[in-house]
Amino acid sequence: MSQQLGGQPIIILRQGATRSRGEEAQTNNFAAARAVAAAVQSTLGPIGMDKMLIDGMGDITITNDGVTILKEMDIEHPAAKMMVEIAKTQDAEVGDGTTTAVIIAGELLKNAEGLLAQKVHPTSIAEGYRMAAAKALVLLDGFAITVKPTDTAMLKKIAETALTGKNSEVAKDHLCDIIVKAVTFVIDTDGTADLAHINVEKKVGGSVDDTALIEGMVIDKERAHPNMPKSVKDAKVLLLNAALEFKKTEVNAKINISSLGRAQAFLDGEEQMVHAMVDKVIKSKANVVFCQKGIDDVAQHYLTKAGILAIRRVKKSDIENLARATGATIVNNVDTITAKDLGTAGLVEEKTVSDDEMIYVSKCKNPKAVSIIVRGGTEHVVDELERAIHDALMVVSVVVAGKKIVAGGGAPETELSLRLREYAASVGGRGQLAIEAFASAMEIIPRTLAENAGLDPIDMLVALRAAHEAGKKTYGLDVYSGKPVDMLKAGVVEPLRVKTQAISSAAEAAVMILRIDDVIASSKASGPAGGMPPGGMGGMGGMPPGMGDY
Repeated sequence: MSQQLGGQPIIILRQGATRSRGEEAQTNNFAAARAVAAAVQSTLGPIGMDKMLIDGMGDITITNDGVTILKEMDIEHPAAKMMVEIAKTQDAEVGDGTTTAVIIAGELLKNAEGLLAQKVHPTSIAEGYRMAAAKALVLLDGFAITVKPTDTAMLKKIAETALTGKNSEVAKDHLCDIIVKAVTFVIDTDGTADLAHINVEKKVGGSVDDTALIEGMVIDKERAHPNMPKSVKDAKVLLLNAALEFKKTEVNAKINISSLGRAQAFLDGEEQMVHAMVDKVIKSKANVVFCQKGIDDVAQHYLTKAGILAIRRVKKSDIENLARATGATIVNNVDTITAKDLGTAGLVEEKTVSDDEMIYVSKCKNPKAVSIIVRGGTEHVVDELERAIHDALMVVSVVVAGKKIVAGGGAPETELSLRLREYAASVGGRGQLAIEAFASAMEIIPRTLAENAGLDPIDMLVALRAAHEAGKKTYGLDVYSGKPVDMLKAGVVEPLRVKTQAISSAAEAAVMILRIDDVIASSKASGPAGGMPPGGMGGMGGMPPGMGDY
């Protein structure tokens, strides 16, 4: 980049740096962002298609989950990366609607391009989009429906909508039942459900129908010793955050042993220390021990003799979930164990699942942490099923916390489109053009649903608009019959927060990309050290060639 000044060009950017400005910069950014939206557009809806992604190592991912597709794609363009951020935010906040958010952002930019061609200033468009997004959130809240967290029938419909279009559809009823039960179990007193307390374990083998909910915890571990009991009924569970092994001194110490007898006495002393620790565990009447740290051979021997099932090196998160499931208190010091610290479980057993040993802690009374074992015929099926279950768990927990839902099938977007056009007329001025562009961008969702189902998008949009003009606010597109249908009656419902998050993050990203009029890219660094010249670091002048080899 150079600037002509009095006949002398002044170069201010490093050689190799590139700059695009004005219309060129905007066109490039819009094209990149819309390309990302186009990449996931065909996955939207119950009859959406899947993508096969192959990474640099040759590993295959088959999915129609928007955020997974965008994370796996090797995207370099900065504006395209901003679209990926929308999907990541949507996934982190509400778990579903990632494809919707990206498609809306792409359409907002497409419509902005049309306004820019009419010489509307980007700032005017950005302001109009912000006003439209704020109004859309108010409108959405106005026609949202309140749901009680105890309404399991409605929660199942929400889970079903999240699973529809995924490969898991074959066992939809079974999975919805598991998902709603799991979330219901872990609801805290403040009415929220933290998904960290639902442990999802994947195991290849069996079929999707074999996916099961365990009312307790499943730990991917095996018994500390093969002679320990394989199953314990009416278990009294002790959770230890302390090692059952000989304590080494904290300072470096040298012990000189002068005779053979003394060496044996020293070893016996070690054993007695461990024996005393295990005795405290036995006296507590615990018959199952989960230890976050190590259990040495001597301790294993004594625990086995006492008929105690022990598991060592259990993850901190698993120990915390076990405490919620069994009602046990985590003990940090062996000396302070009491009978009150123990939890209970109807059955603790070691099971072999797909050639791996796992510990099942089941039949817990009122467990506040549960596990879902995900099964499927192949690794790709299990992976996609886990993604679908994650989405469904998220949306159900969002409804439990937020208590509001909207109809699906493009119904809220069609309603928003009509109401925002009315709002635009009341605003007037240049803002009106931008709000109208925002309103028409909303229709990309029903349009895409129709396209992906092989229906005529224009006919479907006209039919949907007619239904909404007649006051049928919850009418959306039934992709199977090709007609507008009451989505509430059809059981196609989504959390309000999925829609509000999708619209607000899409609008923010679109405005941010819209306001960029200059893109300056530095030249790529050569070499791993950020452009170290060949022959060594600067200041080492005079080093002869080949000296770096010594």
